[in-house]
Amino acid sequence: MGYRAAYTRWQNDPEGYWLEAAQAIDWDVAPTQALFDRGNHLYEWFADARVNTCYNAVDRHVVAGNGDRTAIIYDSPITGRKSRTSFAELQQQVARFAGGLAAQGIAKGDRVIIYMPMVPEALVAMLACARLGAIHSVVFGGFAANELAVRIDDCAPKAIIAASCGLEPNRVVKYKPLLDGAIEQARHKPDFCVILQREEEAAPLNEGRDLDWDAFQEGTAPADCVPVEGNHPAYILYTSGTTGAPKGVVRPTAGHLVALNWSMKNIYNVDPGDVFWAASDVGWVVGHSYICYAPLIHGNTTVVFEGKPVGTPDAGTFWRVISEHNVRSFFTAPTAFRAIKREDPKGEFRKDYDLSCLRALYLAGERADPDTIEWAQELLGVPVYDHWWQTETGWTIAGNPAGLEALPVKIGSPTVAMPGYDVQILDEGGRQMPAGELGAIAIKLPLPPGTLPTLWQAEDRFRKSYLHTFPGYYETGDAGMIDQDGYLYIMARTDDVINVAGHRLSTGAMEEVLAGHPDVAECAVIGVADALKGQNAVGFVCLTKGVNRPHAEITAECVQRVRDQIGPVAAFKQCVVVDRLPKTRSGKILRATMVKIADGETFKMPATIDDPAILDEISDALKSIGYAGG
Repeated sequence: MGYRAAYTRWQNDPEGYWLEAAQAIDWDVAPTQALFDRGNHLYEWFADARVNTCYNAVDRHVVAGNGDRTAIIYDSPITGRKSRTSFAELQQQVARFAGGLAAQGIAKGDRVIIYMPMVPEALVAMLACARLGAIHSVVFGGFAANELAVRIDDCAPKAIIAASCGLEPNRVVKYKPLLDGAIEQARHKPDFCVILQREEEAAPLNEGRDLDWDAFQEGTAPADCVPVEGNHPAYILYTSGTTGAPKGVVRPTAGHLVALNWSMKNIYNVDPGDVFWAASDVGWVVGHSYICYAPLIHGNTTVVFEGKPVGTPDAGTFWRVISEHNVRSFFTAPTAFRAIKREDPKGEFRKDYDLSCLRALYLAGERADPDTIEWAQELLGVPVYDHWWQTETGWTIAGNPAGLEALPVKIGSPTVAMPGYDVQILDEGGRQMPAGELGAIAIKLPLPPGTLPTLWQAEDRFRKSYLHTFPGYYETGDAGMIDQDGYLYIMARTDDVINVAGHRLSTGAMEEVLAGHPDVAECAVIGVADALKGQNAVGFVCLTKGVNRPHAEITAECVQRVRDQIGPVAAFKQCVVVDRLPKTRSGKILRATMVKIADGETFKMPATIDDPAILDEISDALKSIGYAGG
């Protein structure tokens, strides 16, 4: 069936379409109904079913006689370690670890935070939670203690599973002091922590609270899979909110299974047994969906890669991994390819490796610029598919459904909406825009299986964030257009979340940190275009009257504050002192205008600006730190 036929079939019978897709999942109690309308624009999928995620990702492949098939390939150029774990071995490891958690009192519905680097044990921890019906919340290891503390207080975990450290190319990142600091700051205290001690850093354990990864499993009975309701949360994943407070995206179990399994063949065009590699991190949604869950559910081999696109040891690392492990479909962020291109513009390292196994490259996480796509196509000789989705959706909104039908690529477009998504371009009044006209990108409700039904213990915020602006629609927060062929183009964010190297970060959260500096009276943070990372965060601070310390001293402290409180992941390095910020007469800071000045774009003088002369001051300030400034 081609794309158009599949999309039309979904439109004509959405219930039947997804019930048929659900037949690929092993149910304890199969769903009799696909969609449940809970009223007031709230929906759930397969709520009457009972199922276990871990069984579908691990056990069923062993039961089917595929226990010897490789489930996880671990490749760490930083440590030089490599390993392969079969589905049968993974089943034993997960059942044992889940048994250890159960012996400590973890049960269905309990929350567990996972704070780990890119090691196979991170997947074991996630799957062990799923086995018990516990709700995991993975927090990226680069986040600072206070960010972790906020998440601890929001989801109130009974346990935290962490590693002693993470590894960067030239340094060891000690996780345990960050964990200890977070628990100290948090109002909620976990009952216990499980610590994976890595060879590079043995962390001191707190007696009475911290348990060693290996020791705590000894003598406990392996745990069986616990069936849960179809609408039971599989996990909570926090994403940046425009107010700075993180939003806990809830992922429902049954819809997650159905949608991810469907996507592996229809979008990524892999068959069970094929090797699939998503070069991301388990702390992000790509890591949840396409390192841990989707490949394993579909019976694929997944690659857990602990390294960087360059520097571990060189710009040929990706090609080595693809060649060595026979990767068929490869998924990464455009930032990674920009870094490789910057290091090896002629692609010399590519010549050292046989990449005939690779069928396609998939890019997502930020805008894929034409130069990067064309360079990658020429270098690899395979189709390069941009696709667009969000933490909230968990899988592709718009992409090129290569397993259904490989559509012609239009560079600059993630192609077309997937079955399940009725994507529309709306004006400010919620009216549909004609083809080629720019507007807000919204998705007509209901959203498909696997997408968020709400935010963790924050239904009002869910409504306000996503459902309020356009009644009957999910507001994506992106602006764009659809052309006459139905191809979608993503043009800009409509809020203040910026994208740094594929990581969505809230400038509002950074502003809160800057505003906390005793010498700062007012501030703004904008995302400025960067050829490598997509965007860089730049801070502007207005000082409190009477402060006469050196500006360089204050801005250095501001940079350090953001790194301490949000973490190195923010990549916040530039801050400049200005006398005042450009504002509307009502007091709103004109951030979009500041971005255009920084990027050297022409702009129309805002009609509501309070004092146009301020823009010249902003331009001069940007020039002083190396930006176009006008």
